[in-house]
Amino acid sequence: MNTPSRPIKSVAITAATVLLSSSSLFAAEETSLLTKYVTDGGWPMILIGLLILALIALCVFNFMNLTKAKFCPEDLKAGLMDHMLNCRVRSAIELGASHPSYLGRMMAYALPNVDARRPEDLGRDYVEDAIADFTINENRKSMTLINYISLIAQAAPMMGLFGTVLGMVGAFGTLASGDGSADPASLAGDISVALLTTLWGLVTAIPSLTAYFFFKNKLNNLVAECHHTAEELLNASIQTVNGDAHLAKIPEGIAV
Repeated sequence: MNTPSRPIKSVAITAATVLLSSSSLFAAEETSLLTKYVTDGGWPMILIGLLILALIALCVFNFMNLTKAKFCPEDLKAGLMDHMLNCRVRSAIELGASHPSYLGRMMAYALPNVDARRPEDLGRDYVEDAIADFTINENRKSMTLINYISLIAQAAPMMGLFGTVLGMVGAFGTLASGDGSADPASLAGDISVALLTTLWGLVTAIPSLTAYFFFKNKLNNLVAECHHTAEELLNASIQTVNGDAHLAKIPEGIAV
């Protein structure tokens, strides 16, 4: 009765032994890689690590903030278009003011400048000036956190260079103290600081530069879409007000 269970026990013990040994080998290899590529860089790696954490946090925030839903949502566009087609400017202002998106706030700021005494263009120039003022103020706020990514892209190589200089100073100090016959292990530690900080400085700077231009272009595209929508809304009201006059200029046909 116990005979069939013995091979099973042996297989289970062997499998457990293999798993434990492989996990310990993996942990040892991971520790070795961590030491080889991170901790051997010395204390300057702490500064570069802080820059990496800041870069990750800024990228996550900008990914969450720079979305169409927060800038130019489709439901708001449809509601505003319905009001402006029917020349309900006050209702459009109230709808925009009740919506936290970029387009909603922009319309709530700009539409009060619509001038009904100028039916030919409804005071387009005043509305466009208000949109420009709003864009300058809002873009400055949105670009602040994007510009911090650019700052990281510029600071990371400097941190790497600082570590490089620090490592080389330590290496030459080791050579000087050993009368030209320094221990290679001591020199290797100083050279590790020099090279690893340079490596991680570049590893941080290159993605930072890419992320900066990515988020900057994304912001510009979202703002451009809001401006295009605002122009469509204003044109819709102007077309409604001047629809009959506009059609009167178009001949129905030519009498023969």
